[in-house]
Amino acid sequence: MPRLVENRIQFPYKRSLGPVFGAFMTGLVQRKILGIRCDGKVLAPPLEWDPQTGAELAPDFVEVGPAGTVTNWTWVAEPTEQHPLDHPFAFAMIRLDGADNPMIHAVDAGSMDAMSEGMRVAPRWSAERTGRINDIDCFVPGEDPEIPAGDTNEAPEEPVTMMEYNASITYRNPVSENGERAFAAGAEQRLLGQQCPVCARIYAGGRGFCPIDAEELTPKHDVDLPQRGVVSNYTIVTPVQYPGQTETEPFARVMIRLDGVDVVLGFQNLIDVPVDDIHPGIRVAAMWASEAELEDSLGGRGMISGLVGWIPTGEPDDTSPDLLNKVL
Repeated sequence: MPRLVENRIQFPYKRSLGPVFGAFMTGLVQRKILGIRCDGKVLAPPLEWDPQTGAELAPDFVEVGPAGTVTNWTWVAEPTEQHPLDHPFAFAMIRLDGADNPMIHAVDAGSMDAMSEGMRVAPRWSAERTGRINDIDCFVPGEDPEIPAGDTNEAPEEPVTMMEYNASITYRNPVSENGERAFAAGAEQRLLGQQCPVCARIYAGGRGFCPIDAEELTPKHDVDLPQRGVVSNYTIVTPVQYPGQTETEPFARVMIRLDGVDVVLGFQNLIDVPVDDIHPGIRVAAMWASEAELEDSLGGRGMISGLVGWIPTGEPDDTSPDLLNKVL
């Protein structure tokens, strides 16, 4: 059974709220839930457009709730860090008093047996409200809202117009036994490949099968790959600037054709070469992380098998005419 490695992507995100959502978020700071009038009905949370016709709605706001009725629900038995509560709870559709449509929010009912369609719930307000939907921590059974002690219910100094938060996603990748061996070899400053016993092709990166012959590749097919090669192709990336961006200058990712084998390593880091000077044919050698760098990068997991990148050897360029035809 392959081992699973957990990874996370996170980046800052900012959006403007506009006059409708801005008013809704500003109301939450004051412990008010606003809806908007639409064709004789009240929509809560408010929308900018009529969902039936697409016509823009006038900012005719009306306060709803704060209590409401559960119309349907689902139980979350094992919450993750992405959930609003750290213990079992329900996600429920709640039709607030005075509204004609339900809104979704968390209900802290204590147990799944306490949940039912038609039950009455009220908001548990957060002690620190900034104009976010989690200014309501959750809903709780009953008619009366839970209000933090000493809450003054003051209006914000300025209306809420912007929302900033960190968007993130956590995912798991399976790592094969071949991949584990390739990583372990990297910790020893070796590039590990596999050679197909049928067609004799060599592959890098811990591949489990030869795609030509469908032949399984096992430890007995492992081979050490050369640590010198030549830049065969490259691409220059110009970072898009946004809050939190760590890359600010253009950088390159190159294809390295290894010496003596028909293997190309893709999207490698080229070290100490200005992007304007990069071209096919540069002779390079592997550069490995030190033990201290491996420890700083969580045992090397932040790098590909401990390989920092490739550095020019100073040898004359490879001028082979078929160099550009070699791809992954």
